[in-house]
Amino acid sequence: MYERIECMYQILYKERLNENVQLMRIHAPYVAKKAQAGQFVILRADETSERIPLTIADYDRAAGTVTVVFQEVGRTTMKLGLLSAGDCLSDFAGPLGVASHFDGVKRVCVIGGGLGTAIAYPQAKALFAADAEVDVIVGFRNKELVFFENELAACSHSLLVATDDGSNGKQGFVTNFLQEKIEAGASYDLVIAIGPLVMMRAVCNLTKQYGLKTVVSMNPIMIDGTGMCGGCRLTVGGETKFACVDGPDFDGHLVDFDEAIKRSSFYREFEQEAVNSHICRMTGEAHS
Repeated sequence: MYERIECMYQILYKERLNENVQLMRIHAPYVAKKAQAGQFVILRADETSERIPLTIADYDRAAGTVTVVFQEVGRTTMKLGLLSAGDCLSDFAGPLGVASHFDGVKRVCVIGGGLGTAIAYPQAKALFAADAEVDVIVGFRNKELVFFENELAACSHSLLVATDDGSNGKQGFVTNFLQEKIEAGASYDLVIAIGPLVMMRAVCNLTKQYGLKTVVSMNPIMIDGTGMCGGCRLTVGGETKFACVDGPDFDGHLVDFDEAIKRSSFYREFEQEAVNSHICRMTGEAHS
């Protein structure tokens, strides 16, 4: 039983999943009431923070909670990471985006890479609850970064956790293990890939060879979450789409990954400058 809620969007629970990734469970009953797998929220840590999109990692309608998982990579996520259970977020808008649709799917392979594992989890959970046969493959750089292993095991018929360095006993990329399953006779109705753009592109290149329908979750830079700013535009099947209102799920074989990867690097320099500024204010050191 949770303690009495003192404010809107209170952080009820916080957990560090690895050195850079944290989980927060937020009191947001109106969002929890409508949330579905594949959707996201846009939040602000405080009144001076920028708006950032985070995919819904889990929700509990009865408890009125929504779980998000984030990586501390920029100024805003670093500021978010400083909050503790009992603190409150300034804004928490959602659910946004088009919910995932799995009608008719009988056997599926859900693939997560790094932080994308947090987004892959609700997909696998929803499919497992719909009685689909669910294989899950997730990849991390090393075993110290692995998270959600028990949660994924509980909603899959087969779980394979791979690491780039083999530190957990399974060395290789997710595409290596997906190809092994396909060549062993796995007849998937659908493959879902969620993670870094280069990983999703590699999965799509592989599944295209076998004619396997593949859905990817695109999470480019978003600002307003309504499709008006155009910041999250993508080219899908030769047409311009907006991840916040048309996605975030798209046919992976139609996504222009080269363009998406190029656009994702546009603000890297500014993000690093903002991070450096944030760190210097925390330590009290000057930054030129």
